[in-house]
Amino acid sequence: MLALTLHLPTLFIENILQTKEVIKLSNSNLNNQKKTSFLKELKQVLRGNLLFLGLTSFLTDASSEMVYPLLPIFISGLVATGSAPFYIGLMEGVAESTASLLKLISGYISDKIKKRKFLTVSGYFISTFCRLLIALAQSGGQVVFFRFLDRVGKGIRTAPRDALLSESVPPEHRGLAFSFHRLMDHAGAVLGPILSMVVLYLLLKENFIPYVGNSSDKISLYALRLMFIISFIPGIIAVIILAIFVKEKYLSTSKNVEDSASEVDKKTKLNIGFYLFLISVGTFALGNSSDLFIVFYGNEMFKFGPLGVVLAWITLHLSKILFSLPGGRLSDKFGRYKIIMIGWGIYTFVYLGMSRVSSQPAFWILLIIYGSYYGFTEGVEKALVTDLTPPESRGVAFGLYNLVLGISALPASLLFGIFWGVLGAKWAFTIGALISGTAMVLFTLSLPLIKKNLLTSNA
Repeated sequence: MLALTLHLPTLFIENILQTKEVIKLSNSNLNNQKKTSFLKELKQVLRGNLLFLGLTSFLTDASSEMVYPLLPIFISGLVATGSAPFYIGLMEGVAESTASLLKLISGYISDKIKKRKFLTVSGYFISTFCRLLIALAQSGGQVVFFRFLDRVGKGIRTAPRDALLSESVPPEHRGLAFSFHRLMDHAGAVLGPILSMVVLYLLLKENFIPYVGNSSDKISLYALRLMFIISFIPGIIAVIILAIFVKEKYLSTSKNVEDSASEVDKKTKLNIGFYLFLISVGTFALGNSSDLFIVFYGNEMFKFGPLGVVLAWITLHLSKILFSLPGGRLSDKFGRYKIIMIGWGIYTFVYLGMSRVSSQPAFWILLIIYGSYYGFTEGVEKALVTDLTPPESRGVAFGLYNLVLGISALPASLLFGIFWGVLGAKWAFTIGALISGTAMVLFTLSLPLIKKNLLTSNA
C-alpha cells in the first residue's frame, strides 16, 4: 500500500506527459490536415485559364515595369531642360483617364458579343507593341502618345479579362483565384525593375553608375532604347500564352426562348447591392492616394537616396505578394465583407501611423503592413463584384468597378498633394485615413442590402 502511494505521483506525472503528447500529436495532425487542405485547394484552382492568365499578367507586368519607372528619365533626355514634369503629368493624366473609360466600354462589348478572349488578347498585344514604339520615339510628345496607346490596350483588356477569370473558377474559390492573379501581377512588378537594372548594367557596364545621374547622355538614351526593345520579349511571350492556352468560356443564352424581354432584363440587370458596393469603393478610393506618396515621404523623412527608394518599392511589392493568397482564401472561408473591412482597416491604421511616424524602423514596419492591405482587398473586391452580378453582365460590372477606381484615383492623388503642400504631409495622411474610415462606415451600413442581393453565399 505504501509502495502504491509513493508511486502515485509518478503515475500522475507520466499521465500528464502522455496527455500532452497526445494533444501535441493531435495539433500536429490538425495542422497537417489544414496544410493538405490548402494545397488541395490550390491544386484544384491553379490550372487551366487561371494559371495561364496569371502567367500572362506576370510576364506583361515584368515587361511593363522594365519600361514604366524609367520613362521620366527617357523623357528628360528628349525634351528641353525643365519641361519633363509637364510631359510626365500630361502622360499619366491622359493615360489613366482613357484606360478608365475604355474598361467600361470593352466590358459592355464583351457582354454583348458574349466573348471575352478576343478583346483580352487584343488589349495585351496593343500594350506590348507600344513598348517597341516608345523605343523609337524622338520627342516627348511621341512618348506621351505611345504611352496613351499602351493604356488604350490596358483599358480594352481589363474588364473582359476579369470577367473571363470569374467564369473560369467555381464560386467558392473566387477570392483565392483573383488574389492569385494579383499575386502574379505584383511578382511581375518586382521582377521588371530588377531585369531593367541587369539589362542596363550589361549594356552600359563602366558607364552604369554615371548613367544614374545623367539622363540626357547619348549613350544612356541608346541603352534605354535597347532595353525597351528587349522588354518586348516577355510581353510577346505573354500574348502567345494567352492566345494559345486560355480558353473562351462561352456564355449560355436562356434555355427558354420564349422568355419575355422583361425576364431577360431581370436576369442581366445589375442590382442595388452592386451599386451600393461601388459607392463604398468609390468613397474609399477618394482617400486612396498613390503609393508613390508613401515612398516619397520615407525619402523626405529619412533621406534614403535612389537605392533606398527602389528597395522601398520592391519591399512594398514583396509584401503584396506575401499577403495576396491568404487574403483571397480567407474571403472564401469567412466572407468578403469581413476581409475587405480588415484590409480597409489596415489602410486606415497605416495612414494614421504615417502621420505620426518618427523613426526609420517604424516606417519600414508600416510599409510592410501596408502591403497586406492589398492582399486583403484587391482580389477580394473583384470576387465580391462577381458574387453580386450575373454572368451576362460581368463585363459591364467590372468595367464600372474599374471606372469608379480610375475616376477616383486622379482627385485622390491631386487632393493629397494639395493637402501636403498647404497643411503638411502629416495632415494629408490623416485626412486620407478619415476618408477611408468613412468608406468603412458606408460599407457597414449598406451591408444588409448587399447581402440581400448576393447571387452566391460568400458575403
